[in-house]
Amino acid sequence: MIDRRQTVFGLGALGAVAMMPRDAKADLAALEGAARKEATLTWYVAQHDAERAEAIAKQFTADYPGIAVSVIRTTGQVAFQRLTMDIKNHTPQCDVFSTTDISHMPVLKEKHELTSYTPENAAALLPPFARLSDPGYSYITNASRYFLIYNTQKVPAAEAPKAWTDLLDPKWKGKVALGHPAFSGCTGTLVATLRKQYGWEFFEKLAKNNPRVGRSAVDPVTLITAGECLIGPASATSVYSGIDKGNPLGPVHPTDGLVVCIAPSAIPANAPHPNAARLFMEWLLGEHYSRMVTSDGGEPLRAGVNPRKDEPLLSTQKILQLTVDEIRKDVPEVIEQWRDTFGS
Repeated sequence: MIDRRQTVFGLGALGAVAMMPRDAKADLAALEGAARKEATLTWYVAQHDAERAEAIAKQFTADYPGIAVSVIRTTGQVAFQRLTMDIKNHTPQCDVFSTTDISHMPVLKEKHELTSYTPENAAALLPPFARLSDPGYSYITNASRYFLIYNTQKVPAAEAPKAWTDLLDPKWKGKVALGHPAFSGCTGTLVATLRKQYGWEFFEKLAKNNPRVGRSAVDPVTLITAGECLIGPASATSVYSGIDKGNPLGPVHPTDGLVVCIAPSAIPANAPHPNAARLFMEWLLGEHYSRMVTSDGGEPLRAGVNPRKDEPLLSTQKILQLTVDEIRKDVPEVIEQWRDTFGS
């Protein structure tokens, strides 16, 4: 069982990982056969933008022809609300649930709304991610650093913000883009973390800069790329994929510490396509998917998978951390404070 006091990300030594049992290939072959009979699955996903989520789904189908993935991409809190409504109405639709708010998983487990399943590929998770998984129920399938970005065509590197507190500088009034903690799980974790670090006074001062508040953590990337805003927080997986497309985005690892957004996945109880869901979970914990994630700037989840060459090693960065219990308690609180302060 996951220790909810465990910080969301620990930089412990990356020791050896367990090897897959000898009979695992035979088990996976049987699972694949059963999944092919179901032919489809529905994925509620928050940790990737819509374009990337669809690309991931297509790659799974390319690896397992005949098994289609229906992608329902929303923000983390919206995905959770949608799943909760499915459960309440006894209309199961989701086969695999991937959220950007790790505290959703213990809530679902306590209500007996998660399928018990141990993927073979879970044995290859690096220790920090294995510790944050809940064996038999939910597993970390994405981790992305949350840092500052700026528009490189409009802001010289020397003038770009270097710390979270730089967002409060009046020179950025009307030029800051933000996600919304009531919608984005990553943004909720960021806001709760910065409240712990600086108090709510930080956000009261930030509100005076009239930031543009969207919903998703992807929204600041879109606005800053377009030059409608100049700076703001963003997830590495959205930023580096944009850089690869030639977008004018400059990442800044804050001197006062970045936040790592941890994204677990699980199979809901009563999933309509349980075998396809299990096969997809295996794939999300496999090497092919892990390499796709790291190519976009996500953290390597498995041994033998390297980070991007242009991304500083996470071990060289200061990290601000919350425990799972703190996220579960603090995010609902900061959502209410946010609405009182920003009026949205």
